[in-house]
Amino acid sequence: MEHQYTNELINETSPYLLQHAHNPVNWNPWNEKTLAKAKSENKLILISVGYAACHWCHVMEHESFEDSLVAQVMNKNFINIKVDREERPDVDQVYMNAVQLMTGHGGWPLNVIALPDGRPIWGGTYFKKEQWISALEQISQLYIDDPKKLREYAGKLEQGIKSLDVVELNTNEPVFEASYIDDAIKNWSRQFDNNFGGMNRAPKFMMPNNYHFLLRYAYQTHDKKIQEYVNLTLTKIAYGGVYDHIGGGFSRYSVDAKWHVPHFEKMLYDNGQLVSLYSDAYLITKNELYRDIVVETLAFIKRDMTTSNGAFYSSLDADSINPEGELEEGAFYVWTKDELKTLLKEDFELFSDYYNVNNFGHWEHDNYVFIRKDNDATIIKKHKITLDTLVEKKATWKKILLEVRNKRPKPRLDDKTLTSWNAIMLKGYVDAYRVFGDLDYLVSAEKNANFIINNQLREDGGLYHNYKNGTSSINGYLEDYSTVIDAFLTLYESTLNEVWLDTARNLANYAFDHFFDTTSKMFFFTSNEDPSLVSRSIEYRDNVIPASNSIMAKNLFKLSHYFDNEHFSNTAMTMLNNVKPEMQEYPSGYSNWFDLMLNYSNPFYEVAIVGKDAKQKITELNNTYIPNKLIAASTSENKMPLLENRYNPEKTLIYVCVNKACKLPVSEVEDAIRLLKE
Repeated sequence: MEHQYTNELINETSPYLLQHAHNPVNWNPWNEKTLAKAKSENKLILISVGYAACHWCHVMEHESFEDSLVAQVMNKNFINIKVDREERPDVDQVYMNAVQLMTGHGGWPLNVIALPDGRPIWGGTYFKKEQWISALEQISQLYIDDPKKLREYAGKLEQGIKSLDVVELNTNEPVFEASYIDDAIKNWSRQFDNNFGGMNRAPKFMMPNNYHFLLRYAYQTHDKKIQEYVNLTLTKIAYGGVYDHIGGGFSRYSVDAKWHVPHFEKMLYDNGQLVSLYSDAYLITKNELYRDIVVETLAFIKRDMTTSNGAFYSSLDADSINPEGELEEGAFYVWTKDELKTLLKEDFELFSDYYNVNNFGHWEHDNYVFIRKDNDATIIKKHKITLDTLVEKKATWKKILLEVRNKRPKPRLDDKTLTSWNAIMLKGYVDAYRVFGDLDYLVSAEKNANFIINNQLREDGGLYHNYKNGTSSINGYLEDYSTVIDAFLTLYESTLNEVWLDTARNLANYAFDHFFDTTSKMFFFTSNEDPSLVSRSIEYRDNVIPASNSIMAKNLFKLSHYFDNEHFSNTAMTMLNNVKPEMQEYPSGYSNWFDLMLNYSNPFYEVAIVGKDAKQKITELNNTYIPNKLIAASTSENKMPLLENRYNPEKTLIYVCVNKACKLPVSEVEDAIRLLKE
């Protein structure tokens, strides 16, 4: 295919950047060469940030960046830089903070104009073509007429950005009490939607970590009300259109309050975390719906998001080609009544009742997004059928519709591999294995862990962030270290392979060497080996993915127990104490920190299992939900602090310890569980 235009992005590997490689805009990638060019030519920089699965990014590309008149204005006055936010979350973070300071809100596409030195002076998100041209012309003119004014503004904004993520060292004694958590949840629960679950607003994001924490809190405190709320939320999400009932897996969020119509992109990080969440929820409730969700989601990941070497792709686009040959959001996933009647024949009536092919499930035009309202028992009673019949019919429906759907033009795949997101999915697989015991899940987890070790771990002990076309690139961010350590610790507990435990400790030591801020005792998002940006931020507020600092604090808490390491222990406690003053005011933004706080406010157990049947005992122990524990185990003599001098060739013993004090060893798992629940 002949292209009229080709710009510098043609040499990049990111699918998002390559989407823009034939725009008439002279796009450049973010690198030292481009930034030096802006300085030498004394030109304003235009930075446009997005990602491959972003619907409004595509809209703005089509309206503005593919337009030669718009390109003329951009090319004449600016050095234009395109950024894939998933490849460069550090750049995204700086300019997102700037736009939030300037406008009060953020999102993608993110568009910013900066001085030649990179300091931002103006920005926003999506712009219509006319607005965009007008803004660019006004700022270009101002830069000619009054550059001093822009430099002054940039200076003030720079101070504002730098103050956003500053964490003060909290010198008060660390006190973590259950009552503090209780008060935060009282405050938080005022925003709960007790009809459809989630928060009482739209759009609705799944926020898996929020519900993982609340699930644990409700279980440990026997809070029936919170337990019911979490189960309502998980059920409604599983019933909603945000879940792909035909192919498995979750979209990013719902645009309405009932989890019905999603923003159709599917992100790896959502699916990994939701697999972990539904696995633990199943362990407590034994709700078969939760098991189905895990099984179908992992089938989707295996089918559509996994490479031959065990790595995971990043995302599937929201948009695909509709029957009219146009790019349209959700086209791959939606159905008309006529299609369904033709395909399902005499089953259509039952199907349409089950998945609400009616006013409740109607989206727009003639399209329906499947959503459930009733549980299986209600449907069985109403239609006078057996559970076996319904299960059989559902499997048949899904097979028929999946075959037809797979003939449609598929959504675009973002086939780059990100270390942090892979670690999140790896942990999902391990959690599913721990709960359901399916060996295929463990095989997938170990294959991915080996991919990380063989491709993303460098000889100097650091990690790469990105992998594409056989090449690892981009120096890792704190999110890569924190998520990989977390995943490897989880993998160790299921396999007893100390490679994972030792690698986790080595990565933590590397993070101390290259990311640690000795002033605040927190970790910077970027390594001290990376070129400096406008500000070096500390990411500590939990979002759809928990903050890299909260994951790291939890890792250090666990590692301190495994290796009896006081430095790790003190750092974890200090980090939590630093964040504590902010936590009660906005609890949903600190749920992973609250999860760590539960380790201090309630007993936290070390379970040491030593003897030839250790693995079998772990499998048995994993049948019970015990979130306030870690497992150390060995089938032979072992020098690990928790295991040393405990091996007995005659029998397998289980030691339950709290704060370095152990109860008498027991040989039966049920006796150990009793000790863990005292």
